[in-house]
Amino acid sequence: MDTYRTVLYLHVLSLLLGIGAAAVVGVCLFRLRAAQTLADALPWGMLAGKTERVFPVAVLGLFSTGAYMTSDVWTWSTGWIVVSIVGLALVAVQGPLVAGLRAKALERALGENGPGPLGNSARRLARDPVLWIVTFANPGIVLGILWNMINKPSSAEAITAVVVGYLVGAAVALPFTREQASETQAVTEPTG
Repeated sequence: MDTYRTVLYLHVLSLLLGIGAAAVVGVCLFRLRAAQTLADALPWGMLAGKTERVFPVAVLGLFSTGAYMTSDVWTWSTGWIVVSIVGLALVAVQGPLVAGLRAKALERALGENGPGPLGNSARRLARDPVLWIVTFANPGIVLGILWNMINKPSSAEAITAVVVGYLVGAAVALPFTREQASETQAVTEPTG
């Protein structure tokens, strides 16, 4: 067994770890969006908070193993590698500094809500477009990077792969930022 293949295996494990965590956070976001009460929302918010701790490990694993393979087989000036590093850096920054801050705002709104039905603030934050876009665009970026790893394209094609991944993720997220029909009915139905 050679070192390169072992590192490649660890690289793929880091990728799977990140994708698995992104899937769990995505499910949590869907469940938070559907929650009607604090009791419905609380377990999903807690799971998302615990799962987000996995992302730095996955990013560090991807970067360190990728750095080894770059130094061993490639060069640091290879276009698709530079684009992939920039994409991974964007994921690493966008996750905690953009989505993480929005998730903390949702957490605060849930805490302020108290027991019972969710108020407007918590419902609105569970549909926060920025939170949803980052939650789906980051995996899109990673899939673009994966495309680059497999195909080793030119720099322009590598940039296109990452941008398309981001845009597809954002487009998938946008419909889930809209108010659900049941929420609209609950607000517009006359009482009494």
